Amino acid sequence: MNRPALETRLRRAWTRRGPLASLLWPLSTLYATLAGLRRAAYRLGWARATRLPVPVVVIGNVVAGGAGKTPTTLAVARHLAARGWRPGIVSRGHGRAGTACLEVHPDSDPRQVGDEPLLLRRRAGVPVFVAPRRADAGRALLAAHPDCDLLLCDDGLQHLALARDVEICVFDARGVGNGWRLPAGPLREAWPRPVDLVLRTEPGGPLALPAGASAHQARRRLAEAAVRADGTQVPLAELRDQPLAAVAAIARPEAFFDMLRAVGLPLARTTALLDHYNFDSYSGLSDADQRLICTEKDAVKLWRHQPQALAVPLQLDVPAAFFAALDQRLAARGHPPPANTTAPS
Repeated sequence: MNRPALETRLRRAWTRRGPLASLLWPLSTLYATLAGLRRAAYRLGWARATRLPVPVVVIGNVVAGGAGKTPTTLAVARHLAARGWRPGIVSRGHGRAGTACLEVHPDSDPRQVGDEPLLLRRRAGVPVFVAPRRADAGRALLAAHPDCDLLLCDDGLQHLALARDVEICVFDARGVGNGWRLPAGPLREAWPRPVDLVLRTEPGGPLALPAGASAHQARRRLAEAAVRADGTQVPLAELRDQPLAAVAAIARPEAFFDMLRAVGLPLARTTALLDHYNFDSYSGLSDADQRLICTEKDAVKLWRHQPQALAVPLQLDVPAAFFAALDQRLAARGHPPPANTTAPS
């Protein structure tokens, strides 16, 4: 069984407490014990989190795989900039080569900085730094951009080495799956656990909430036009009578394929690859009559090899109440919006 097929089988097993999940359950108890010891080390003061000189908002999730963290980070960055903040973004840069602390530029090599940080840099237009330790990335960002007055930590709920002021936990339709820890279930840590805000990027079943958390429902959808490597757009409506080959190297490729089909795009072929796949060995299309379509995250790497590919951006419609709750949490911790700004209408 190849790795994508194995990951697909695991994701299916994580939806219920069936034979495969039960077989893996003893390993999940070991995982939970090790994670609990690590968290206890910080709680008891044996390990210390780094406090940076600006407020830190962490955006992450407690389940393995993508739940919409990157679109949420982009939406939050745009909101905070509109409120007068000058945000920056720090990330581990999962899947990149090397461990250097680097600034992400619009023309950076995604193999060196990671696909998601590069996408955030291009879309958000704010400083982005990557490093294995987010505190190192934060210090480097603040040194290079001293006007930055707030940091967003992309995918950092379990990165306890960085102190934070607000925590946002993102869920998709899967919720917490079967409720078991890795590898018997999808949970990286026990849920519910204390967070400030919960954002669901897709409709799903009931979800237990921690005390005091503010919960909100967003809507994830495709943009109305695909984008070429040169920035020009092609309305999706123009692709409905063309044979398309879709490729996705994300945590849940089938979710992207389903969204394409839902807007009426005929998919003659689909290819699911490992999350953060670098596309260096991707052979591309075997049928010259088909048009290649991909996610915006994959495009930052795929365009180097397949410049004709069309990327379909993902848009996240976040309710105003979520942003109001975020502003309130920041203000309650001593970080009101910068002076001379007003709340968005």
